[in-house]
Amino acid sequence: MAALLVGVAIALSAGPAAALTPKDLAGVALAPPPGARAPLDAAFTDTAGRRLSLGQALDGRPALLLPLDYACRNVCDPMLAVAGTALAATGLSPGTDYRLVTLGINPRADAAAARTMVAGQLGTGPILASAVVLTGAPGPVEAVTRAVGYAYAYDRDTESYAHPAGALVLAGDGRVARALSPLAMTGRDLRLALVEAGEGRVGALSDRLLLLCYGYDATTGIYTPLIRRILTASGIVTVLAIAGLVAWLHRRSRPA
Repeated sequence: MAALLVGVAIALSAGPAAALTPKDLAGVALAPPPGARAPLDAAFTDTAGRRLSLGQALDGRPALLLPLDYACRNVCDPMLAVAGTALAATGLSPGTDYRLVTLGINPRADAAAARTMVAGQLGTGPILASAVVLTGAPGPVEAVTRAVGYAYAYDRDTESYAHPAGALVLAGDGRVARALSPLAMTGRDLRLALVEAGEGRVGALSDRLLLLCYGYDATTGIYTPLIRRILTASGIVTVLAIAGLVAWLHRRSRPA
């Protein structure tokens, strides 16, 4: 999967990136390599203090993975809020059809900071109740972010992170299905991505039919109509309808 999210916003947790060079910032991107797969054995801690692996967090379900700096208020807060709104608009059942997993990239932002951010942006309800909010040591965090192509940079002078404003849809086995832009995410885009990642186990037949007419645009991180497919499908339907009408008229015109 060579999906490069173009125009990814760069978020700084606090202040300007005084120590980061243009070369450093050029490496901040969300670009999943072909066949990208998150390591399911990477171990973290949730906000209740329980140890669990990424595989346990996914529980075999498609998931929206949001790498976040739980201390970031510039982009991470609105990014999480938009993602929550889009998830609610999918009509899918949180915790059953999909998992929302947040992963803290800032080791100094503890479970309390994580709880405060996630609850503040998701509010109350089933999405918050089923969300898996993870913190962990730099090693496992970097193992996951490196595997999925999520690159960020630390500015020692300001003690802040430059990171992409991006999200990933994972299949239940950890495979990266799509990279999305949370700041432009819609319920339709997210539903299609989760249905696609669910490989037939999530959503309805109408969703899978819709996927035939919509294609993922890696440059924008959204799903767009495939005009040629739509026109072809419309043409086939029109031809079949005309053929059916002709056959019906022919039967009616025959003498009894």
